[in-house]
Amino acid sequence: GLLPFAPGSDGGGSVRIPAAATGLVGLKPSRGLVPAGSGQESLAGLVVPGPLARSVADAAMLLDAMIGRVNGRIPHPFTLRAPEDADGDLLGAAVRGEGRFQIGVMTTTPWDDAYEIVRYASADDALALAVRELATMGHGLEDLALRPDPTYAPAFRTIWQAGAAGIPAEGAQLELLEPLTRWLVERGRALSARDLARALAQLAAYERSVIAQFAHVDAVLTPALAQEPRPIGWYDAEDGERNFAQQVRYTPYTSFANVTGLPAITLPVHLTDDGLPMGVQLIGRPGGEATLLAIGRQLERRLHWQRRHPPQW
Repeated sequence: GLLPFAPGSDGGGSVRIPAAATGLVGLKPSRGLVPAGSGQESLAGLVVPGPLARSVADAAMLLDAMIGRVNGRIPHPFTLRAPEDADGDLLGAAVRGEGRFQIGVMTTTPWDDAYEIVRYASADDALALAVRELATMGHGLEDLALRPDPTYAPAFRTIWQAGAAGIPAEGAQLELLEPLTRWLVERGRALSARDLARALAQLAAYERSVIAQFAHVDAVLTPALAQEPRPIGWYDAEDGERNFAQQVRYTPYTSFANVTGLPAITLPVHLTDDGLPMGVQLIGRPGGEATLLAIGRQLERRLHWQRRHPPQW
């Protein structure tokens, strides 16, 4: 309750995951929607800025401000530009919340071949609730599954490690880093140029493949998290590689939206019996933020998550 909304950066889910774990709306825009030069400051263009907010409209309002249009135009003619499906600002699309769309419902993840991904019942409950509400509102729904791709997990790990290699820590300073960060740095510095080039090419191919697989629907619905928000101390504090695996198992649905550059929004549709938020994620077409905001607003009207408060408030 300290702020109406806040900006964040999302390179594998760092806007959407905390939003999903705390009952907020988290939106990762398409790569290039928020002006950022070439968009390649981070390896593979994974990192983009996006808003966290209590409501869909608040998230849209902050995103409009982050885009910074002047007289309806983005005043950065030489920046990488994402396509847009909206006429006018995104806040208008969020407030209106109009339209009926074809939505794919998906529980597969790109990590399924590399890790044992187990969804909690509460993740399925959140997904089922969203499906029921969307069906009631007249949206078209169909089952969808990602085509298995064994290159995704090792390629993403390589890029994640390579991205950490430049952290300015040497010698004894490395021992001051958390084990996960130290593991990423050490693995990243051991990579060859060939390793990096191969991983970049594989993720670029994966981007093209997923966009083609999703092209016949307006949005794809997944769980936001596979497990309920993790308790303090759950992540391995000694073994960095195991910590990475734990993060994958907890949040296997978010990183591939960064790889593909697609927009994605998490919505806190459900509460567990213990009062923990469990949500869903909607992934859109390139530049499809207006569609995601419209669907999100429709769900918000029915479920009223923006009115929830912790009992101690």
